[in-house]
Order: sequence, then C-alpha cells, then structure tokens
Amino acid sequence: MADREEALREFVAVTGVEEERARFFLESAGWDLQIALASFYEDGGDEDILTLPQPTPSSISRGTAASDHRVTSFRDLVHAQEDDDEEEEGQRFYAGGSERSGQQIVGPPRKKSPNELVEDLFKGAKEHGAVAVDRTAKSGGETSKPKPFAGGGYRLGATPEEESAYVAGERRQNSAQDVHVVLKLWKSGFSLDSGELRSYQDPSNAQFLDDIRRGEVPAELRRLARGGQVNLDMEDHRDEEYVKPKSVFKAFTGEGQKLGSTVPQVMGTSSPAQQAENEAKASSAIAISESEPVTNIQIRLADGGRLVQKFNHSHRIRDIRLFIVDARPAMAATSFVLMTTFPNKELTDENQTLKEANLLNAVIVQRLT
Repeated sequence: MADREEALREFVAVTGVEEERARFFLESAGWDLQIALASFYEDGGDEDILTLPQPTPSSISRGTAASDHRVTSFRDLVHAQEDDDEEEEGQRFYAGGSERSGQQIVGPPRKKSPNELVEDLFKGAKEHGAVAVDRTAKSGGETSKPKPFAGGGYRLGATPEEESAYVAGERRQNSAQDVHVVLKLWKSGFSLDSGELRSYQDPSNAQFLDDIRRGEVPAELRRLARGGQVNLDMEDHRDEEYVKPKSVFKAFTGEGQKLGSTVPQVMGTSSPAQQAENEAKASSAIAISESEPVTNIQIRLADGGRLVQKFNHSHRIRDIRLFIVDARPAMAATSFVLMTTFPNKELTDENQTLKEANLLNAVIVQRLT
C-alpha cells in the first residue's frame, strides 16, 4: 500500500494532474509508474500545462538571474534538445499532420567556417601519419641539391693534330621525377606554391581537399610527378588573407644587336626545321672525293651552335667559311673570323689547305668582329 501511495505522489509531482486522474493511469498500468507515465503522454495528457514554482529571492541572490525560459512539460524538454541538435544537423521541418505525426525533414547541415575546415584538414593529415615540422629549423637546414650534368662534351686533344673526341653523357630518364609542393591554407582558400588562390567553396576543389583530409596525395599532384615521389608540405595561414606572390624575374630570351659595328646586325634564330634544312643543304654543297684522305672539322659558331663536317685534306679554309654561310644564311652579311683553339690563333690566310694549316680533325671557332 505504501508503494502505491509513493507511486501516486511521484505521478502527481511529475505530471501535475489531480490524484483521481493519476490513480486512473496507475491502475490501468498495474501500478507500474513508468508504464503509467508513458500511457499518460501517449494519450495527450501532457496538454495540461504545468507551471513550476517561482524561486525565492534568497535563491536568486545565491545564483544567477532567473531564466525567462521555463519548462512547461516533457514535450518542451524534447524540443529544447532538438534545438541544440539542429545547430549541427540543420533545421528540422515537418510535412503534414501535427507534432506527433507526419514526415520530418532535416535541412542541410550548418556550413563550417574556414577555421574549422583548415583544422579538419590538419587533423585528417595527422591521423594518417603527417608530422609537424618546425618552419625555422627546416628553412635553415634545407639545401637544394645540385643536379648532375647529364649532357655530352668534347675531350680536347693534347696536340693540335689529335682529334677532339665527343664523349656522350648518361641520359636521365625524364619519365619520373620527384616533386615538392607547398600547400598554403589561407583564410578564404588555398594555394599551391606560388599559384593563384583557390576557394574552399569551389566544387572543383572538393576532391582535392577530400584527398588531403584522408591523408592521400591528390591526383593532380601525382600527375605532375609522373610516377615519382610527391613531397607535400602544409602551411597554416588560416588567420591571414591571401597575398599574391611577386612575379619571378625571367631572363631575356629575345633577339639583340651586336655592338661595335657601324650598322648593327640583328641576330635572330630560325626554326629547328629550317635550320636543319640549311645545314643539310650546306653539307651537300661540299664535294668530297672518296679517293683522297678525309678529315672531320668541328665548327663552334658564335650563336652557340655547333657544326661537324667532312672535308678533304685539299679543301681550303675559305671552303669552311662558305660552309658556315650556307648553314647559317643570317651570317652572310656579318663580319667574322675563324680561329683555332689551344693555342688561339686567327686563320688569316684562307687560301691554305687544311693540311697546310694543320687543321686535320681540328676544332675551329667563329668569332664576330
């Protein structure tokens, strides 16, 4: 009997209904308090509003100011909890019926701020093995490795009669290369190295950011490496606005004029196809007699080019001049002289044969005057 009285008092205290109505729900539930309360709220018994007693002035002075929001029923407690969840999940809507029936629709989630997005990127990278690096220590100890020379060259002869042999270098495979990229995360977007700003909200960048969050190298960086290793550094600039980097100085690659002449000649460069055609035409113009001794003459041009041509020992120095003019028609109106190397000596008598001038298998240098 005491248990029933205790259950009755608790039911009245929780629901605020009269004892007669509370007894009805308890008797229907076999005096099980939890079942009786569930039956009460399912039947809509909570429509009766319960007003909580106001706190006494002494209790107000001990705590903070009383809140204007008061819980009137268990339904309000549920609604208050749902309001807190909506901040993360999005606003909730109901289609049809009332609050107890119908379809609930949850709106889109709240968008993350740039700071939260950058924090997620760093968190995801660290979870997949990324290591924080001290920027000052890295910049001080980081040195650029020199790239070894991989071209060819000529081994100079010890004597004027000795031929300068061409030595081929090892060809490096350019199919794969290591790539080092710096990903800078700014307040309103991100950039790669010194590239342009890319927005966090741009759908075309979503896959790139998802790969970073999962600790993977994005596909566009893997394509740059062509199968090589990609070293990716991430820099945190979330509190800074993007600053466009200064343009890098580029060396002049156009045409120029040769100084020291009364009428400067403009030295231009022809296309590779046209240049190859001119060299082939100049080579065919040299008549080679198979019955006479043959020698190879290497000619280093003033424009940085190099020509190698076969001559008979009986050919003269002026034949070399004509060969140069035919191979480089732009030099027809340019004044130049021919010189030997080691020792440097100008070939002033162009009527001499190659054998007489001791130019067999020699290197000749063109110098503009």
